[in-house]
Amino acid sequence: MKNITCIEDLRQIHKRRVPKPFFDYVDGGSYAEETLRANISDMQKFKFRQRILVDISKRQLNTTILGEPAALPLILAPIGSGGLQYMDGEIYACRAAQKVGIPYTLSTMSICSIEDVAANVEKPFWFQLYVMKDRGFAKSLIERAIAAKCSALVLTVDLQVLGQRHADVKNGLTVPPKLATLRNLIDFATKPAWVMGMLKGKSRNFGNITGHVKGAGDLGSTSAWVASQFDQSLNWKDVEWIRSIWPGKLIIKGILDVVDAREAVKTGAEAIVVSNHGGRQLDGAPSSISVLPEIVQDVGSQTEIMFDGGIRTGQDVMRALALGAKSCMIGRAYIYGLGAGGQAGVELALDLIGKELSTTMGLTGINHIDEIDRRVLTDYMQTNAVSSPRN
Repeated sequence: MKNITCIEDLRQIHKRRVPKPFFDYVDGGSYAEETLRANISDMQKFKFRQRILVDISKRQLNTTILGEPAALPLILAPIGSGGLQYMDGEIYACRAAQKVGIPYTLSTMSICSIEDVAANVEKPFWFQLYVMKDRGFAKSLIERAIAAKCSALVLTVDLQVLGQRHADVKNGLTVPPKLATLRNLIDFATKPAWVMGMLKGKSRNFGNITGHVKGAGDLGSTSAWVASQFDQSLNWKDVEWIRSIWPGKLIIKGILDVVDAREAVKTGAEAIVVSNHGGRQLDGAPSSISVLPEIVQDVGSQTEIMFDGGIRTGQDVMRALALGAKSCMIGRAYIYGLGAGGQAGVELALDLIGKELSTTMGLTGINHIDEIDRRVLTDYMQTNAVSSPRN
């Protein structure tokens, strides 16, 4: 992996090493993938204001996230089925994040359970919650996260109904799963390292659910139970209920509208994540970056703003921070590294993004993360008459 220079290189290796159904699961979006593409194309519309002859010899990438020190303004986002990209993938991704010095978020739909991860890493991690119809089970998940000393709860609120991902249907990632097709079996046979890894892994099912729900045994029965549990009645009062159980920091993920941002602030959430679920839910929704400035302007002084959607480079991180985000969640960018090379691949992905961010800071005359604001973008000079302190 010594010739890898960018996240796209990791993506190509991931694509070669992991069977198509599982690569497509993380790589694709819902329906026509308009929002998936917009997350990336809209990001690139924001251009940087190059600065020269500024002393940039003391650049630092460290910051704080929810009051805790972080080596980078990054968080590893919750990704379902991470352990199907690489053996015990959630454990290795968490180890990578903790080694670098940033938060890791374990998904409800992880392959390794809360307990598996907690037993195999050194520090607390974040836990992401899907609220199921079975409130007793949802409560038990929160209690298990408390027992594991998880340091923040990320409540995902944009999955009351599941957006169809065409590739998953075609690949057999359905309810029940139909993976044993000739095409898939041939594909699996060409990935012997992946197959051997899966055979050695701690779990090949959804670890947070299997053994905790009656009738959820094999992958088929567990998938059927999960599909029956999407709760279309979920509402803001349920956030109050979660608050009554969870004693720690609460983050609400899936905010794409100012009105919803205001409601999230009323819950007392310590942070909100501006996110469209990576273009995997409402296709035709706006890109995350296009709505970020308005949400920051409206509620940015009342809660910590995190950003999610389309981050592939350090330049993308810089754009989101310039538009008001305090930190960024990355999903596909680190999963490509995980699929390409396990923990080392995730560490490499973070190193690539960090170096890109540092270089971009240098070429825009910035020494510290806290200095990044809209003045680093060219449109600032076009739309603001006030002079910049760095002019």
